Amino acid sequence: MKPTVAIVGKSNTGKSTFFNRISGRRISIVQDIPGVTRDRILSEADWAGNNFNLIDTGGLEPTSEDKMQRHIKKQAELAIATSDVIIFFTDVKQGLTASDYEIADLLRTIGKPVILAVNKLDVYDPELLYDFYSLGFADVFGISAEQGLGLGDLLDKIVSFFPKIEAEEEYKDYIKIAVVGKPNTGKSSLINSILGEERVIVSDIPGTTRDSIDTPVTINGVNYVIIDTAGLRRKRSVDCPVEAISAIQSIKAIERADIALIMIDSSETSITEQDIRIAGYVHDEGKPSIIVMNKWDLVEKDTYTIDKYKKELDEKLKFMSYYRAIFLSAKTGKRLNKLTEMIKEVYENNRRRVSTGILNEIISNAVATTPPPTSSGRQLKIYYATQTKTAPPTFVLFVNDYKLMHFSYERYLENCLRSALDFSGTPISIQLKNKAKGD
Repeated sequence: MKPTVAIVGKSNTGKSTFFNRISGRRISIVQDIPGVTRDRILSEADWAGNNFNLIDTGGLEPTSEDKMQRHIKKQAELAIATSDVIIFFTDVKQGLTASDYEIADLLRTIGKPVILAVNKLDVYDPELLYDFYSLGFADVFGISAEQGLGLGDLLDKIVSFFPKIEAEEEYKDYIKIAVVGKPNTGKSSLINSILGEERVIVSDIPGTTRDSIDTPVTINGVNYVIIDTAGLRRKRSVDCPVEAISAIQSIKAIERADIALIMIDSSETSITEQDIRIAGYVHDEGKPSIIVMNKWDLVEKDTYTIDKYKKELDEKLKFMSYYRAIFLSAKTGKRLNKLTEMIKEVYENNRRRVSTGILNEIISNAVATTPPPTSSGRQLKIYYATQTKTAPPTFVLFVNDYKLMHFSYERYLENCLRSALDFSGTPISIQLKNKAKGD
């Protein structure tokens, strides 16, 4: 599970400038107007091989009674509550203000590592930092987010607080399954049916599960950890701080899972936008997945019912055409044995390794059947391919010029790989690399 770092501080201290530089993308709006960033904005970042989530927050004015400021404060508190490390941004040009001391008082009570960043220090002068030690934090770094000065030392300190993976890996040899979906789709009922006992609360009240709950179980000699998660609501429906934290914990559960079961209530009239959004979370994390159409016992069925549902899934889940689906009832246990078989199959597909010989034969046949298109009189040439990793299966194609690859032809190659090999249930990644002369 990736560590999370929150950026907090008063308005106009350069938090969003730092966020954009570290995340490598211009996501946060950067202006000299206080209060531009109002909600939490999250992106992935990497430093020295340490991958982590970075959260930008709005400018804090802790004692303000302004309605928008109360909203910003709530969002910042959620970011702090779900983070492993906090970067407290101040501004050397503004100097210390009452808001800085109020934020410092708040951060000293949370029991998490806090690093003080004194921003806009365009020329390093340690004497300019002395006053900022009065905020009571040992780790003080003078930086310029805009110019990139001092960021390396700051990032080194941030990652030093990350938990060691070996220490936190409680179930190292277990297959970790995250059960995700909207509230009241039957996630807890499914887990209890798999376990054969009632270990998690089952209720008709949406939102009964607040935390991610890990439960180990052995099925047919295979060790699993099943992670029950809070139901993921639409953003505008999340108005309770506890619920918002639960949603973040659910997304973190997807990150650390080996496979995700995406629960959908088949008794509803259709697959909803939120069902699709949750599937998108899983897809974006590159996780293998199974769509579990639950409450199948409540659906009035005829000969064509399953075909109708599958057609709707195909239409709404075009972005993850590799999905596997199963129609079952967690309440009655019908088809539960088929689900455990499917979990094992999809997990193995996600870790499938293809020999270089077979891989190149598949690619060569694909190119011979449908040659790459030309662009500006030049044609893409694929020299050879190799698999670099599993989970998800990742393939590197060595080519004459990767810019000549059209997305439609890349999709064609992926389809050829999937036709020749069983990668059902799992995403695969195709990466391109120019072959150097003489290789």
